[in-house]
Amino acid sequence: MSWAVEEWKEGLSPRVLQKIHELESQVDKLKKERQQRQYQLETLEAALQKQKQKVESEKNESAILKRENQSLMELCDNLEKAKQKISHDLQVKESQVNIQSGQLNSSKKDIERLEQELKR
Repeated sequence: MSWAVEEWKEGLSPRVLQKIHELESQVDKLKKERQQRQYQLETLEAALQKQKQKVESEKNESAILKRENQSLMELCDNLEKAKQKISHDLQVKESQVNIQSGQLNSSKKDIERLEQELKR
């Protein structure tokens, strides 16, 4: 079959044949270059797709972390409110204990005074 491809060149001058050969070489070179660029393009497209997936995955992870962070902040707020309530309740109870302690001391003094009066 290559014989049929080469047949049309018969009778051409050596200068024209040289030019045809140069052009064929240039076509082969351009075909190889095109294949290389096509491969590079496919490689870059694959890398781009991989990066897009990575970005999407990181966006999803970021959204999950934001939700978790929000939940933790709400939990901290709730714990802080509970701590404040417990602290307030403790202060109230300490105040009550102090009042009762004062009443107890007063009652002890009254008892001691009454005991002293009884002894007389």
